[in-house]
Amino acid sequence: MPYRRLPNTDQARLRALKAAHNKGVSMSPWDLAFSQKLFLQLKAFLPLFEQAIDQYNFSKDKQAQYGKLLNEQFKEARLYVSHFLQVLNFCIIRGEIKPEAREVFGLSADERSVPDMGTEQQLIYWGEKVINGEQQRMLSGGNRIYNPSIAIVKIKYEKFLDYYNNHKNLQVTTKKMHDKVTSLRDKADALILHIWNEVEQKFDNLEAEEKREKCSSYGIVYMLRKQEKETASR
Repeated sequence: MPYRRLPNTDQARLRALKAAHNKGVSMSPWDLAFSQKLFLQLKAFLPLFEQAIDQYNFSKDKQAQYGKLLNEQFKEARLYVSHFLQVLNFCIIRGEIKPEAREVFGLSADERSVPDMGTEQQLIYWGEKVINGEQQRMLSGGNRIYNPSIAIVKIKYEKFLDYYNNHKNLQVTTKKMHDKVTSLRDKADALILHIWNEVEQKFDNLEAEEKREKCSSYGIVYMLRKQEKETASR
């Protein structure tokens, strides 16, 4: 015999609540298979739950879209920051700048390699070091570095930083929306359970197949067991 399966996803919960709500709207209180008390609770709860899910999905999608843009800005900013340090090393090799200049960038005077910037946190750290270090070097009368200039490096870095901070804010917002949905799930499940119990009780005097048909119109979901599926497919 098919068994009743309560919803286990937010979209399934919404379908169940909307199906019951549609019945409540379209039928008179005397014909409705569940109580007016439950219907009033449903009318008050459904908009709140649906809005919370919509807000969470919107925030999650926006965060994902912004994440892709952030990745692009990260790659571009990393390229410019690392390239600037490479050009600095070339200038030192050519004797145009003294090796000690590396120290204002947080590097040792004999460090010829470019530091790792594989993560956002590393790029933020070294981006600030490069920008602040070059400003300090220029105030001390150092020769300008071109291609890239520190001005263009700063533009690329600050653009990345804006995307990084905005993405972090979106993550916080998305988590708040997720927590809100999570806090409403138990109430949604309890409401669905009470409605379904009353509906099944209302049609309890009918034959099994007719009962399932009536109950299904209220959004109750029935599933075939494994052996029943195999029998039905023969």
